[in-house]
Amino acid sequence: MNTASTASQNTGATGKDAREGGTSKAAFESSGDIERDLKALREEFAHLAEQVANIVTNTGNAAWRRAKARMDGAVSDAENKGREAAGAVREVSDKFVDAIDDSIKTRPYTTLALVAGLAFLFGATWRR
Repeated sequence: MNTASTASQNTGATGKDAREGGTSKAAFESSGDIERDLKALREEFAHLAEQVANIVTNTGNAAWRRAKARMDGAVSDAENKGREAAGAVREVSDKFVDAIDDSIKTRPYTTLALVAGLAFLFGATWRR
């Protein structure tokens, strides 16, 4: 059976302290344990936060490098496609000029009539 006097003997406090709610030795020691536990917990959380920050930083850098590599690849592809497109336009324009030259040489009046008709259509459309 645990009474106030037994509790006071076990904790080293007087019966009066245990009955009146005074601070006993065990309560004081347990508060010290709690403070040490809280301090250890804070240190562990600080260490954990540092580890998470390192992971985020390293992962962020890796993600940045991957994104940069992909963007460089996309830019390179766009440049290559742009060169191909410019080459294709140049080819078409050269063939168009050659076709006009041949048309002027072989059928000069037909070419002149065709150019006059296109100019008329372009002018009529431009006015509206």
